[in-house]
Amino acid sequence: MIEIAIHKLAKLGQTAAKRKGQGIGSGKGGHTSSRGQKGQKSRERIGPLFEGTKTKKSLLKRLPLLRGKGVFNAKPKKLIGVNIKFLNILPSGSEVTNESLIKAGIINAGSAKILGEGEINIPLIIKVPLSKGASAKIVKAGGKVLGENRDAGKSTKSH
Repeated sequence: MIEIAIHKLAKLGQTAAKRKGQGIGSGKGGHTSSRGQKGQKSRERIGPLFEGTKTKKSLLKRLPLLRGKGVFNAKPKKLIGVNIKFLNILPSGSEVTNESLIKAGIINAGSAKILGEGEINIPLIIKVPLSKGASAKIVKAGGKVLGENRDAGKSTKSH
């Protein structure tokens, strides 16, 4: 037979939560139960954004409102600027698309725009947006610019 005694039982690590405002025996005060005396905060729960009656504008009023046309429209695609000097690693006569630039390791992901910094020595067929300077250098090197993609989009990053 197993002998059980209260003083031999393992202690539990958790204690019950104190129930504020439930009387003197609740573990946390009876009368004001840590709320202080009088005032709105002692009587009811107020919202976390309540700032009272103050002369300064509240935080929510200081934030700008999103209004007008185009608030819910998708943001325009940001193009990655790729200078023309990086295209010399591609094989001669190859098509330059976003997929071929990713395969060659020139860009990681996204859409590219060819910019005119540097020189190009090989003829290429360009199917991505490019600047006027880059277009002139590609045609001079014997390449082609296909489609209505000249000066399409704005570049944000330079590679």
